[in-house]
Amino acid sequence: MSDRHSTADQTGVSGSTGDSRPDRRLRRAALAAAAAALGLTGAGVAQAAGGSGAGAAKATPTCAASALKGTFGEKLAGGMNHQGVVVRLRNLSGTTCALRGFPGLGLENAAHRTLSSHTHWGDTWYAADPGTRTLTLKDGESAEAVVSWTHANTGTSQAVHAAYLEITPPAATRHKTLAFPEWVDHGDLSVTALAKHIDVTG
Repeated sequence: MSDRHSTADQTGVSGSTGDSRPDRRLRRAALAAAAAALGLTGAGVAQAAGGSGAGAAKATPTCAASALKGTFGEKLAGGMNHQGVVVRLRNLSGTTCALRGFPGLGLENAAHRTLSSHTHWGDTWYAADPGTRTLTLKDGESAEAVVSWTHANTGTSQAVHAAYLEITPPAATRHKTLAFPEWVDHGDLSVTALAKHIDVTG
């Protein structure tokens, strides 16, 4: 009785297996199709992500003050007590970096103490402002800006007697210091945005 029950159970299981074989095949086919679909979808996502990563340009780092060399270019003069100079920032980092915007300016005396000054960004007496653009500088390349001021009040309390000019690159917290033995009315300086080249019109 026990054996028969066992045989019946096994036969039942065997019979059930035989009867459900087509169903299992269908289920397996459905699972395989689903797996294939998931695999294709995953591959598509991976390819899209990979393509996006490979195609996206790596962001160019901002030029650090320590990587730049500040120099004066052309000195500018004119009527009505106007004076100016072209300021250049040269990339010496060994790699490509970027600058965007206006340089910060400041005045120092002979002891490198900060003097009262005000900087105006935009057009100057000698050049129209070129507008703010991102400048990509390869190693050795430079960006320039035009600085101007007046010196009608030389030797009076209405003018600041400077010995050095501080030039702070955009997005930097440190500055370059250049010899600048000039009288500047009220400490007022005007400067254009940085550009690869600025045409001087004044």
